[in-house]
Amino acid sequence: MSAAPDAPHPDRPAPRGGPLAGVRVIDVTSVFMGPSATQMLGDLGADVVKVEAPGGDVVRGIGPQGARGLGPLFLGLNRNKRSIALDLKHPDGRAALLDLARGADVLAYNVRPQAMARLGLGYEALAAVNPRLVVVGMFGFSQRGRHAARAAYDDLIQAASGLPDVISRATGEPPRYLPVTLADRTVGLYAFGVICAALYAREQTGQGQHVQVPMFETLVPQVLGDHLYGHTFVPPQGDFGYPRLLSPERRPYATRDGHVCCLIYTDAQWRAFLRAIGQPALFDSDPRFASLATRTRHITDLYALVAREIAQRSTAELQALLGDDIPVFPMHTLDSLLHDEHLADIGFFREADHPHAGRIRQLAVPSEWSATPPPDPTPAPRVGEHGRAVLREIGYDDARIEALLRAGVLIEPGAIDSEA
Repeated sequence: MSAAPDAPHPDRPAPRGGPLAGVRVIDVTSVFMGPSATQMLGDLGADVVKVEAPGGDVVRGIGPQGARGLGPLFLGLNRNKRSIALDLKHPDGRAALLDLARGADVLAYNVRPQAMARLGLGYEALAAVNPRLVVVGMFGFSQRGRHAARAAYDDLIQAASGLPDVISRATGEPPRYLPVTLADRTVGLYAFGVICAALYAREQTGQGQHVQVPMFETLVPQVLGDHLYGHTFVPPQGDFGYPRLLSPERRPYATRDGHVCCLIYTDAQWRAFLRAIGQPALFDSDPRFASLATRTRHITDLYALVAREIAQRSTAELQALLGDDIPVFPMHTLDSLLHDEHLADIGFFREADHPHAGRIRQLAVPSEWSATPPPDPTPAPRVGEHGRAVLREIGYDDARIEALLRAGVLIEPGAIDSEA
């Protein structure tokens, strides 16, 4: 699937295997959103070349080993990538990026298109050197609206999409953000799918294209898809908010010795639950149980009933009582999740020796393939670790590379982190 107009350079590494083997991605992204998308591409075998600013991706510095540029968040988002550190504001850095794009399939970035254009790296410049290049930008807002110039981060987009309001409606507490980078990772996941779709389209048409993936417009459907509710209709046929999701009783239920998820949804499941707690006649005698619609209207009362019954039993007793009729699962803590027996069965958590960070724990690629399984992971790189190799692959000789190093355009490991 290579887009290179010229013959591959003999120094270019052999494909690692996997469904995206042979696809080369130039990754001009940083922080969470863009790197999560490109990591998924790398997980499936793409050759991802991470182009970092001379100071490196800021996420390198977060958490343990951050002083060495190998903090846990960076390690988790940047496996299966190679790093080259370039000063793109320098004409020679810009030229090197264009030379990388010349033989690539995808270029991903996560600043506004105007910022790329100021660097001389707008879509027109990229397409001029490689018309088959798929260029995908991830940034805060659609460039067609009044918020086009606004900066955006995960917290800002959570707030802009109404997610904290939904949390407040459900809990009665002041609005707050979800304690995960939901916006960044949701947009990254969507961008991953967009990139794969754009590659497929290119195979059909022979042409690359520029695709923009704005955070705000990506997250709004995730919120309103559930909570537009009565306002789906014009005029409205009810209020905002799916009652089941907004119920203050929708939470893990406390047992005598822990917490569980117990989801009772269908007629058969409610009958089974009421039978298990010794109140089978309630389903037919209480009008709240009459249909999914009536249960939804009275969901807070029904969840409170479930909570009272579950609180009287241990987790093991509850699982034995409900058997296979009703989905029940003990709530994990972050600590217990690492010891989940199912995840142990499939080898989801794997320990590996990172060449610079030491022993680390890695999470598996969650998809399972019958014919083109993802390749074994490669470790997240140090800043600029692969700069020389990547430039040699596109035809740069040692003299040219040394000139870039002397000019401070190309940065190698040791110039940034604490290792020499």
